[in-house]
Amino acid sequence: VTQNNTPLGSQIIYSGEPKRTIKVTPKWFSTFPKEHPFSNKKFDTCSVVGNGGILINSNCGKQIDSSQFVIRCNLAPLDRELEKDVGKKTSLVTANPSIFVLKFHALRSRRRQFVESLRRFKDSMLLMPTFSYAWNTHLCQRAFQAIKHLSSPIRPVSFNPRYLRSLWVYWRSLGLKEARLSTGFMMVNLALELCNSVDLYGFWPFSVHPQDCHHLTNHYYDNMPVRKRLHAMPAEFKRLLKLHSLGILRIHLGDCGQ
Repeated sequence: VTQNNTPLGSQIIYSGEPKRTIKVTPKWFSTFPKEHPFSNKKFDTCSVVGNGGILINSNCGKQIDSSQFVIRCNLAPLDRELEKDVGKKTSLVTANPSIFVLKFHALRSRRRQFVESLRRFKDSMLLMPTFSYAWNTHLCQRAFQAIKHLSSPIRPVSFNPRYLRSLWVYWRSLGLKEARLSTGFMMVNLALELCNSVDLYGFWPFSVHPQDCHHLTNHYYDNMPVRKRLHAMPAEFKRLLKLHSLGILRIHLGDCGQ
């Protein structure tokens, strides 16, 4: 969402609730960047880092960080002991508002803690689904305010709901009808538009490793289960695997150090 494509006083239609709208007030308009951050930009190499447990002991950190543009999902941790497997470079990171609720008391009382948690992403873009559902809007607004008031270098931006809706319609037309698109899957689509070469890490939605069948945690940092009613990870992975087989992107599932 930018000031150019979403004028002051216009109505934004929520991507997940097309019968609901919100008016662009001066307060909201001031949070929109003037120009599109990716207008006329094309990157040579991009890494999209999913949060799958398959990243544990993958030694993919250096390979991920060697990309020109690195996309990460949902404020995943980048602790020093994880660096060899997941890297530390970040160009864009997403934030699901549910994280604001679960970890930061809906940003009512833990705003400083929230902003401190963003330090690991430095001055990267923070992409939020502000206008996907109405309940997201107030949470994301608190995030915008906390970042501004506490002078964080991170650059918050909002998904354009027209883009999210178009993406959903496109994949639904190709048979992906099971659930909402996951954040990781949406970021792969974004990368394919922005990048000449796309590499995926941490995309493996199963509980055993494909090479030696050892057990994997759901995420590389915890074992919280996927909300299956919302996302259909195996169905999405099937589409990604097809793109891999066509040479459109590369999925990394092994040890990058070998």
